[in-house]
Amino acid sequence: MEIKGSVALVTGANRGIGLAFGRALLAHGAAKVYGGVRDPESLRDSGLVPLRLDVTDEEQVAEAARTAGDVSIVVNNAGVTGGPSLLEGPFEGARREMEVNYFGTWAVTRAFAPVLAANGGGAVVNMLSVASWVANRRFPSYAASKSAQWSLTNAFRLALREQGTLVVGVHAGYVDTDLAAEVDSPKILAEDVAEMTMEALRADEPEVLVDEVTRNVRSALSGELAVLYANR
Repeated sequence: MEIKGSVALVTGANRGIGLAFGRALLAHGAAKVYGGVRDPESLRDSGLVPLRLDVTDEEQVAEAARTAGDVSIVVNNAGVTGGPSLLEGPFEGARREMEVNYFGTWAVTRAFAPVLAANGGGAVVNMLSVASWVANRRFPSYAASKSAQWSLTNAFRLALREQGTLVVGVHAGYVDTDLAAEVDSPKILAEDVAEMTMEALRADEPEVLVDEVTRNVRSALSGELAVLYANR
């Protein structure tokens, strides 16, 4: 996938990994990067083109696809956490995680699939997680939403293959962003996530394993559950 001269859309682009994705695309020569955000004012001085987009609002998603008809790369980065603990608490936060992380990715990808086809195929990048593959006792509903998003990523990879669209799943452990601010564990930089994803796009690679913990979990999936969950 050629990034130089391309036009991209990044959802959740006002901070963290989304902002890092937008800046990395520009640094690699993208001609334009739309920043899909609920509040366009939050994208001042970012270098991105503000685009009002709440991924849970079907009308805004449809309007974004009409407005950004020149897009050839879609980065589904918008994501939330905030669900309950496994054994107590209301389900509203878990439902919100599914609405944004899973259904939001589905809605944006489905809306932009014809745009990508018209522009030569292009690419879809989905920001996933190591939690796509392994349960997390602290964030169980977030992990479930990421598992669903991973399945969706694989389904879109099959569905969009004939139109020549590359579908990339990006998996990482904890990233140094607001989302993981209260987590006391080693973290990687959002800029590193973005740069490794740019490299994968340029090489037409369908999967990005950002850090060592992610690579270890990925390699353990074919083994025994006792091994996969030995230190969790």
